[in-house]
Formats: sequence, C-alpha cells, structure tokens
Amino acid sequence: MSAAPLVGYSSSGSEDEAGAGEDKFACSLFLSCSAQSPLPSQRLPVPDSVLHMFLDTEEEPVDDPEKHGGRVRTFPHERGNWATHVYVPYETREEFLDLLDVLLPHAQTYVPRLVQMEAFHLSLSQSVVLRHHWILPFVQALKDRMASFQRFFFTANRVKIYTNQEKTRTFIGLEVTSGHNQFLDLVSEVDRVMEEFDLTTFYQAPSFHISLAWCVDDAHLQLEGQCLQELQNIVDEFEDSEMVLRAHAEQVRCKSGNKFFSMPLM
Repeated sequence: MSAAPLVGYSSSGSEDEAGAGEDKFACSLFLSCSAQSPLPSQRLPVPDSVLHMFLDTEEEPVDDPEKHGGRVRTFPHERGNWATHVYVPYETREEFLDLLDVLLPHAQTYVPRLVQMEAFHLSLSQSVVLRHHWILPFVQALKDRMASFQRFFFTANRVKIYTNQEKTRTFIGLEVTSGHNQFLDLVSEVDRVMEEFDLTTFYQAPSFHISLAWCVDDAHLQLEGQCLQELQNIVDEFEDSEMVLRAHAEQVRCKSGNKFFSMPLM
C-alpha cells in the first residue's frame, strides 16, 4: 500500500472555483484574528513574583560569630577575596602537650573561657586579603624569596599575653627567646612580597610567639600580673623545659582561604 500524497492537485474547473472560495474565507478569517491579537512589539508585563525572585542572590554573607567560637572577622567577607596568612608551622611533641595540659587549667582559674588553640604556628605576616587570581603569583613570589633560606633552631619559652589590634581576642603565647634574628630575616622577605602586591606588611617590632590558648574579648588585665608570673614559673620548673620548647623551623607555609602552600627551607 502506497503512502498518501502530502499535496493533492484537482482536475476539474468546479473544484477550482470551490477551492478559490475556501481560500478567500480562510484569508478573511486570518486577517480578522490578526487584527485582534497584540502586535509582536508589545510586551506583556512581568509579574512581581518573577521580578523579585532573585533579589536575595546578591546579598553579602552574614558573619555569624557563634559559628566560630565568637570570633569576629578582622575584615568583612567579600566574594572573590581570600584571607591570607604566612607563618612557620610548629609541630607539637608529646612533652609540649603535657606542659600545655598544666598551663591551660591554671590560666582558666583566672579566665575560665580560655580554650586551647587547634594548631600552633609563628606568624610572619598579618592577615591580608588576596583576590583569587593573585594567589598563585603571590605564592610563587614567596617561594622565590624563601628558596635560599636555611633551616634553623629556635626556642620559645617566655610566657606573654597578647591581644589582636581590635581588642576582640586575647591570647596566651610563648615568645621566642632565641632565633629572633632568623625570624626577622624571614619577615623581611615576606614584607617585600607584600609590598609587590600592595598589601600590609608585618609589625615594626614583632614579638614572634606560639599562641597556646585564646578567648573572646580583651582579658589581658586578668591574665597579666600574678597569673602571668605563675604561668612563667610553671614553664621554668617543667622538666627539661629548655629542650621541650626548642624547635626546628623547617618550612614556611601560606594559608589562603582553604588552600595551603608549603615552602621548605634548605
């Protein structure tokens, strides 16, 4: 069975006249309907519900200190900006943690809200903001500056109380008492990289230290004086404290957002 043709051709004159009449009727009907329909250039109004669907997508993230122990951001979060910090990591040993287990409970008798640091390090920079596309060039510049530095030993055994610039956090730290000049040399090179990227350099007279514990708000008045002296006595009397608090600086590390970059020293 053959398929039916898509187009048929008539063979008689009467059929031609009938077809012509039908064509006139169809054309008249089309023109009538077109006149009543809107012109293509006319746009229908957009409902308010659609116009307001995406207003919230451009709002800035809300900083909730309760999500990170009550800490307040040093600078507001902005999309594409990455908080960046350069430091020497401090690898803990069992004896160091034993000392901390004595120090922290004693300090908490003066300021109960003190909590132990999650990780330990010695800062070589302030926290600065990098645009995402600057991260790799920044890290490469750091690697170039660190390439010729030798590893070195240092000791951090002087208890000291610190606050951040905004006085929103207080720290108990162990200040470096030997190896200070080597840290100054590292900071000098880090500062040069900061200047290349038009970022804030480190403090003029830095106190290199390992932060042990922290709390929200300014608590230095409660911790200095008698408490500080008692904490120093605990350190001085701890068995082999000089060796326990002597460490080897083997690398510089950069943290940018959730990314970590290591630069081994020679």
